[in-house]
Amino acid sequence: MAIKTGRTWLDSKKPDLADVFFSLSVKSLEVLYSRLIARGDGKADINIAKTDVEKDLFRVHSYQAESVCISAIMDTAQLLKYKQLPCLTGYLSLLCYNFGVDTYKLKKFEESSFWLSQSYDIGKMDKKYSPGAAVQAKVLRLLATVYFEWDCKQFQEKALNAVTLANKENVHAAGIYLKIQILLKSGAQDESMKAAITALLDVEVPLELCLSTVKVLMAEDREALAFEFLKRVIKHYETSPELGSALVLHIELLLQRGKELLGKQKIGDVITGSHYTGKQLSPQILGHLHLLLWDRASKNFEARNYSESLQWYNYSLSFYSVGQMDQNLAKLQRNRASCFLHLQQLDKAKEAIKEAERCDPESIFTQFSVYKIAILENNTERALEAVKTMGKLAENPIQNENRLLVAENAASNLLSLAAQIALENEQQDVAMKALRCLCEHSEDRGQVFTALRQGLVNNLGQLNKNICVTALAEKLTYKNLFPTAVQKVSQLSPAEGLSAEKKSEEANWFRKIAWNSALQCESSPDMMRDFFMLSYQRKYSDFHLQLSQFCPSDKAILIGQKTCLLMAAAASLELGRESSELSQQSERLTQALEHIQACWEIWKTLKASGEFSKDPTDTLLLLYEFEARAKLNDPRLETVLESVLELQQIEIKTLETIASLAMEPPAYFPSLCKKALRIALSLHKKRPDADLSRCSQCLHSLIQLSLPTGVLEVEPWVLEEVWGYYEEALFIIGSAQGEFPEVEILWLLTRAWNTGILLYSLAQYPEAEKWCGLGMSFLRHLGTLQESYQTQMSGLYAEVLDRLDRAKRNLIIEE
Repeated sequence: MAIKTGRTWLDSKKPDLADVFFSLSVKSLEVLYSRLIARGDGKADINIAKTDVEKDLFRVHSYQAESVCISAIMDTAQLLKYKQLPCLTGYLSLLCYNFGVDTYKLKKFEESSFWLSQSYDIGKMDKKYSPGAAVQAKVLRLLATVYFEWDCKQFQEKALNAVTLANKENVHAAGIYLKIQILLKSGAQDESMKAAITALLDVEVPLELCLSTVKVLMAEDREALAFEFLKRVIKHYETSPELGSALVLHIELLLQRGKELLGKQKIGDVITGSHYTGKQLSPQILGHLHLLLWDRASKNFEARNYSESLQWYNYSLSFYSVGQMDQNLAKLQRNRASCFLHLQQLDKAKEAIKEAERCDPESIFTQFSVYKIAILENNTERALEAVKTMGKLAENPIQNENRLLVAENAASNLLSLAAQIALENEQQDVAMKALRCLCEHSEDRGQVFTALRQGLVNNLGQLNKNICVTALAEKLTYKNLFPTAVQKVSQLSPAEGLSAEKKSEEANWFRKIAWNSALQCESSPDMMRDFFMLSYQRKYSDFHLQLSQFCPSDKAILIGQKTCLLMAAAASLELGRESSELSQQSERLTQALEHIQACWEIWKTLKASGEFSKDPTDTLLLLYEFEARAKLNDPRLETVLESVLELQQIEIKTLETIASLAMEPPAYFPSLCKKALRIALSLHKKRPDADLSRCSQCLHSLIQLSLPTGVLEVEPWVLEEVWGYYEEALFIIGSAQGEFPEVEILWLLTRAWNTGILLYSLAQYPEAEKWCGLGMSFLRHLGTLQESYQTQMSGLYAEVLDRLDRAKRNLIIEE
């Protein structure tokens, strides 16, 4: 019971308490043993009992020795007490070794060296109970390692002595390798090093250990020694199936040290050996060699040394057999094709890509290479086919190629690059196809926006080159990018990490580009309208998306929306004017009204938020609406005119424009036209600095609209209305002091005279005399033309009066 209790305390790391119970156990066992000896009568059962007691005593002494180790009490006398028990030396040696290992792991080198030294010393005390030479050598190697890691310079001698003694006890590759490390760390001479590394070849050590030694020598700048030893290793293991690892390491070290020519020679030797001697490299070693060759090729490619890069890729190709199918071979052929392209060797690049397609046709990287060659050959059909295939392949995640990492967005990157290459080579259709594929498959919104920007800017550049805008519109390349951009902006969500500010920034960029594009399309109203509406709104499919709506709802954005709608309405009106078919004209004018109504809503919001007294938007919207409704023969047209008249600051020019629009075909509203002209004339007269030229134009238009042009139109009320306009004209002319346009005076004179002649022909003699007299009254206001016209008109007027008198007399006689 005492032994078990002591063992429990010992396991609990409480050696002091354990010793109490072990002491009690020893006393009890010694008393029992004495009594058994006293009875010693040679009986078998007594002898068995004595043996059991001896075993228990041995077990308790072992526990006590372990307790001494755990408590780390360096009581030499007590320790010697257990050393003097031969039967315990093996156990005690192993126990000290275990404590040496534990303290070594804790980096307690001083304690570890003590325990390991004790382990070795105890182990050699009695050969009968010794753990053996192999174990003793293991203890010494660990002791040497402790000194080596503790402080190699200070304990160099002890470390070397320990490892040398270990190698004498039992030669082992680990001991030789450790000695080499110690010598290197202590800066031993090459001669000493040669003796140590030669010992590796004198014993059967794994090739891997020899190669590790070479790497250590290289790391310690013992280059000459490392290469010399590596040559000996290659010769020593020339029949080994693992020789390839040594050959590849030799090549790797030569390349690392800049000895490329020698490295290429060794590569040639390996290729020759592989083809002619049948000594194939293992797949693992061959894979490592391929990586070395590709790394060298890649560095040369980045340095734009394409010929050298191709040579390294060709070395790699030499290790593949004819007709071999391998994804890495496809990748190698793609890399070779890239080199050929840079070297302007298109035919060889095509051959390499053909091989890549044979090996891995389902690779998006292979299809991208096919695409590049098609672009360079200006083969649009083949390029579009390759892009289509890339789009299908992009639907599935790209698998890692031979354990090499592939970026998650590799497919998107390739599609983006494909679009860029097409744009650079002015292949617009192909570029747009690539961009559409990118938008469909890329989850990186930033990448999509960058690509779309690039495509839009490139097409904007095409506009700047004065390419036919109509032809560009018919191709539907440039414009179609904007709906895609709008859709992508609308799909942005907070989960994608884009802040509202970033989202607004993206939307604003596309909105501004659409605006600038619209301004460059003056010669194409339909494109101008579409671009302005894209800047404001996208209306296709079953939803409405506004670029402006993704921007902050501040005054500047609302003003931008209002302007876009105004310009779009103006462009739609222009398209309506140009339309030759009535149905098409009606459609475009209706579309203009839709833009106008949307603009009214925004304008109301703006006016409610600030002062816009000098803003002409009200006037423009009313003018646009008046034109659209007039040409659509809308009965609500007069309401629009009333709205114009209700403006706080109505402009004369606005009324004159209204008058013109009321009569512009297919519109025909003479009454509204005259109403606008009368108000305009009234406003002209109220101004102190009246523009007589514009006054004359108003009068001209009013008289032109009102004067009868045929017999059926001669009505008293019509003549009365026109007579009023003439009186107005005479008044203005009289007060103009010779500044009234003479041509207009002559026109008024002529039209009044002709009206009188018309009435004369209708036998309306009093009216005829009145209008002819009116015409004569304008003669005195003529300037340089007065003399010539007065002579002519006086004679005619006298003749007319004479005829009128005869006609009157005849009329009286008849009565």
